Amino acid sequence: MRRVTKLAAAVTTTAALALTATACGESSTESAGKKDKGVGLAFDVGGRDDHSFNQAAARGVDKAKKELGVDFKEMTASNDETEADREQRITSLAKAGYNPVIGVGFDYGKSVNKIAKKFPDTTFGVVDSPSEGKNVAGLVFAEHEASYLAGVAAAKKTKTKEVGFIGGVNNALIQKFQAGFEQGVKETDPKVKVTSQYLYPTNTKGFNDPAAAKDKAKGMLDAGNDVIYSAAGQSGVGSIEEVSKQKGAWAIGVDSDQYNQPGLAKYKDAILTSAVKNVDVAVFDLVKSVEDKKPMKGTTSFDLKEDGVSLATSGGFIDDIQSDIDKAKKEIVDGKIKVKDTP
Repeated sequence: MRRVTKLAAAVTTTAALALTATACGESSTESAGKKDKGVGLAFDVGGRDDHSFNQAAARGVDKAKKELGVDFKEMTASNDETEADREQRITSLAKAGYNPVIGVGFDYGKSVNKIAKKFPDTTFGVVDSPSEGKNVAGLVFAEHEASYLAGVAAAKKTKTKEVGFIGGVNNALIQKFQAGFEQGVKETDPKVKVTSQYLYPTNTKGFNDPAAAKDKAKGMLDAGNDVIYSAAGQSGVGSIEEVSKQKGAWAIGVDSDQYNQPGLAKYKDAILTSAVKNVDVAVFDLVKSVEDKKPMKGTTSFDLKEDGVSLATSGGFIDDIQSDIDKAKKEIVDGKIKVKDTP
């Protein structure tokens, strides 16, 4: 896969850092002595087996273990966490000597960038949030571009001319999914109505509440929506399950190619497509850069042009409209279509 590479290799000054004490009271020499521990991975709510975002990151470290021989430790966020909880999790991984330490999810942005300052000889990564430090790699994606293509598919496949979007949490990141999807639908068929709803205004439980998504999807189906796109982490499983019960209705998955997720196998015939983020590739690239002693830093963007995001074709359900998808993709890549990142 080609990707945007705008990052310079980090210049390490190990000798100097070895004499510097970190803000956590652990010397850089002590920390560096533990650096063979591998990767510290902090999942967002839902954990490794969310069939979506976290699982994509997990595939990245699994590949690193298989191909690079790198071990890893996983920790998972709980519902209703505070910023202090996230800071403590990131600190514990860094203090134990894991390198890199990666926060999976938008909500880790502040904690990763803050704690990274206290461990200057450790590389940190954060998925879906930009870098604000010299030793932080921000791994961001053009979710709105993949979501635009999902909108094209929804507009082409709906029979009721009504489609829905379910977001887990109403924050800037998930609004990118909403914006791209709505634009893709409207620019493909202005007659199609889009209903967009969120599970929670701010609570990250929105990514770990399948029952809430199931209820939301049922309400949308009852209202006439026959294609529902959910950007809600593990909650999306509830939406997909509900959609699968209604003949002729379609679910659109997110982040991972959800048609191919073993845990969703019994619903796969209802999964039209998925707006995929190659989080696994980004995580693996970061781990490899540290292993190669050329750690990534700064912010790297994974977009449609570089195949950092895509629309899945598994199941063959969009084969008949693939030319429409390809046309929209080309126009986005060529700059003819400017996809909005806010609703």
